[in-house]
Amino acid sequence: MKHYESIIIGHITLDHNVDHLGNAVDVVGGAVNFSSASAYALGHKVAAVTRLNEKDFDRLNEFVIPKEDIYCIASPSSSNMYNRYFTPDKERRECRCTSVGTPFTIDDIPSDIEGDIIHFAGLVYGDYTTEMMIEASKKAPIAVDVQTCLRHVKDDGSMYFEDWADKKKVLPYVRFLKTDAAEAEILTGLTDRKEAAKLLHEWGAQEILITHNTEVLAYDGGEFYTCPIRARNLSGRTGRGDTTFAAYYTERLTSDIKTSLLYATATVSAKMEAPGVYKGTRKDIEAYIDEFYKDCK
Repeated sequence: MKHYESIIIGHITLDHNVDHLGNAVDVVGGAVNFSSASAYALGHKVAAVTRLNEKDFDRLNEFVIPKEDIYCIASPSSSNMYNRYFTPDKERRECRCTSVGTPFTIDDIPSDIEGDIIHFAGLVYGDYTTEMMIEASKKAPIAVDVQTCLRHVKDDGSMYFEDWADKKKVLPYVRFLKTDAAEAEILTGLTDRKEAAKLLHEWGAQEILITHNTEVLAYDGGEFYTCPIRARNLSGRTGRGDTTFAAYYTERLTSDIKTSLLYATATVSAKMEAPGVYKGTRKDIEAYIDEFYKDCK
């Protein structure tokens, strides 16, 4: 049995990104790609479970984790995304899913691997079923990015957000839950991030991470922790939440919340300064912390 600190399940996508000035770039993305890269950069052993049409297998070359830790299932369809950003801070954007990837099943997790965490790094509603998430929690604690529970795709590829019907059914099984500020409001109806985190904890999630363009907030039911984002530019904004989440929960396997949040926020700040996944090392992040986060140690 091969052991991983995290088994990350999600679609690796081709993202067509257009910034507020009209500059366009194609990058291989997807939460599974950004998440596995950040955890791996910090020295954690992670597996990536993904689905692709065979014609898109070249995307697998974009993973930074070792090839033997990539588990790809040949599928009828791959996932493709279009992102257009309207503001320099990239907080306002139009997203379209130009191709929906084939959904995952519990049998996609190889029987000969195990993980300390199983991470659902989905893109749209339908990537996983409620039953799959609950079943996976019997194998290992689960981490869920709620994007995959809220973001729906219309027939024309346009996307809209809708509250998660099964949230109170699934949240009691969730060890780590990640939202951004807007998603937290959709789930709870609350604009105050701390109040939203409290309610999500009351509904059953053990530990909540809420990302924002200014900071990242963590809550475990007892105390709130925050750490500022200090990226010097936002050219690599795509993948912010994915990078943060995997860095955070893999650090939490051995560190306290404050330290884990510091490493995760420093990692995403460094990542956002360049397009694509983070390709540095733990030493690079520690140097970044020494330069920009001395006051947060």
